[in-house]
Amino acid sequence: MQSTFPSPARLTRRLLTGLAFVALLAGPALAQLAPEPASRQTAKQLVTAHHHMVVAANPLAAAAGQEMLRQGGSAVDAAIATELVLGLVEPQSSGLGGGGFMVLAEPGGKVTSYDGRETAGAAVTPDLFIGPDGKPLPFPTALKGGRAVGVPGLVAMMAQAHAAHGKLPWAKLFEPAIRLAEAGVPAQPRMVTVLGEWQKMLATSTDMQQVFYRNGAGAPALGEIFAVPGQLTTLRLLAKAGPEAFYRGPIAQEIVAHLKEVAGPNGPPVLSLDDFASYKAAERDAVCVAYRVWKVCGMGPPSGGGIAVLQILTLLAPHDLKAMGKDSPEAWHLLLEASRRAHADREAYIGDPDHVAVPIKGLLDKAYLAERARGIDPAHAATGKVPPGKPPTRQGALSRPVGIGLDIPSTTHISIVDDEGRMVSMTNSVEFAFGSGLVAAGMVLNNELTDFAFVPVKDGIPVSGAVGPGRRPRSSMSPMVVFDAQGRPVVAVGSPGGTAIIGYVAQALVAMLDWGLDPQQAVNLPILLNRNGATQIESLPQADRLAEALAGMGHVVKREAINSGVHAIRWTAQGWQGGADPRRDGVAVGD
Repeated sequence: MQSTFPSPARLTRRLLTGLAFVALLAGPALAQLAPEPASRQTAKQLVTAHHHMVVAANPLAAAAGQEMLRQGGSAVDAAIATELVLGLVEPQSSGLGGGGFMVLAEPGGKVTSYDGRETAGAAVTPDLFIGPDGKPLPFPTALKGGRAVGVPGLVAMMAQAHAAHGKLPWAKLFEPAIRLAEAGVPAQPRMVTVLGEWQKMLATSTDMQQVFYRNGAGAPALGEIFAVPGQLTTLRLLAKAGPEAFYRGPIAQEIVAHLKEVAGPNGPPVLSLDDFASYKAAERDAVCVAYRVWKVCGMGPPSGGGIAVLQILTLLAPHDLKAMGKDSPEAWHLLLEASRRAHADREAYIGDPDHVAVPIKGLLDKAYLAERARGIDPAHAATGKVPPGKPPTRQGALSRPVGIGLDIPSTTHISIVDDEGRMVSMTNSVEFAFGSGLVAAGMVLNNELTDFAFVPVKDGIPVSGAVGPGRRPRSSMSPMVVFDAQGRPVVAVGSPGGTAIIGYVAQALVAMLDWGLDPQQAVNLPILLNRNGATQIESLPQADRLAEALAGMGHVVKREAINSGVHAIRWTAQGWQGGADPRRDGVAVGD
């Protein structure tokens, strides 16, 4: 490979020095370790199980999670094993070079959430994405030079969750991924599709050209054995040494060295070894509301998804959606108008809670949302953008200008339930398709910093999602769980999809909780979205009547292909039911 990216031999030599590093972790040190193109739809059947279940974006990954559950592992164990394989089979969407959020629901009503969102390096400044002309950088330019890469948080989050809730040894969770990497990974349908359809854009990256387009030989064909150099070495190191190898050892060294090579002496600020060493995942308070007879919970900031989904449900609560039914234009109109208001508030008030005063309680305040609900005309769509509300306890953050901070749909979601009824809802991402387009230590590196506002100040007032040293960018990822009246976890659901995740997940919850659909029926419904603008309606014949009716109610309707990937599990009298989105390669498996 060229000098901008280490050769496979050089990369492997660097990482193999980590085998000596493992020996240094003996004794007390070791004891402390604990967006993409749309796909064609494929018909899928509801899956029912009685003991445990995994719903994930790839059959090989779901099988890895199921293997852990069959060995008595917890839902957290299974989620980690599933994600480790996902990083091999769908590197365009997630992996060790990215981050994520995990929500764990336990019998008795306990909910725990983990924040593994990436962080900006200490060297960044508010003008990170401002060009020499004083204007925001175009998105492709923002990816160059490693400026958009944040410290990956996925490994730290998984390790923290495992230390608290794992049942199987950490190293065992790596066994399915290591076996697959040793045998060679067959190129999977979605990765092949993304590499083919987006080649003109993706191949502009030297690393992508060398690794995934194989130095001009082209992308791998469907089923062809394919490996990223350094992948297996990294998995083995992590299995033996845990997160210390990632954040203070040879893996961090490999990533930082490559970022420095890519940036060059006069390039943008990139991550340092100190940035890796100082990274910490965070256990945060989940956000919850009562909805009908259920308690619905999700991830709080820096994700804006959980609050937005809960706002939508609360705005819908006064209406009898069950009586209206899934074919009612009036019901969909209410859902879309509620979504507009949730997106307006998300843009205005959500940021990194460690650096921005986010009015979480105010945004979910019943009186505030009742006032917002009164602004919804049940017969006609609002004209233009709906402004954000004025929640109690707010402290004046303003929204970023439209189109200047991005939230690209290249993500994955895992829903799991174990034998003891614990449920995990986990959404992970590298942000754009193949993240930053940079590859180091066998992993695709994220570009999550492009989720920050490119312009840090609007009308003289700081923007809530502005970039800053050590900050976590705002997200729309919405891993959600639902408890019944007895405190039993009964639903886990989430999706990839950028800012559209909020609408995907809210729609799936309404479909299951209000319209009584099983998980597969829920994810099969046509997608209707409104992100405080035009109403997007999936280009499917079964949505034609709704599109016509909603246009008559004043919605500016746009018909288009949709890129959701909703994965849902629900408890019923027949057992656990799982549904995988027909728009992607996901499956539900269970025993």
